[in-house]
Amino acid sequence: MARIVWTRNASNDFHELFDYISKDSKFYAIRFSKKIIYKIELLLKFPMTGRIVPEFDNANIRELLEGNYRIVYRVENKNIYLLRISHTSRQLKNL
Repeated sequence: MARIVWTRNASNDFHELFDYISKDSKFYAIRFSKKIIYKIELLLKFPMTGRIVPEFDNANIRELLEGNYRIVYRVENKNIYLLRISHTSRQLKNL
């Protein structure tokens, strides 16, 4: 069975995003966080569902979109490593 592994970068991204949205609305921060978690949990059943990240052209580095955010992950054996949660306008770096 597949397993989700949060990298430090992805965890930091998630918490920073929550804090940023919370400044305006705790309700919407929680709501958006739940949407992100739901998308991530889908990977347990369908790990290859995301598209290949164009910047890396590697079949194992994929992304899901939620609103204007990219959930970038790597599939390796039976593990799914969450690499980044990044706004679509930002350049991906240091995965």
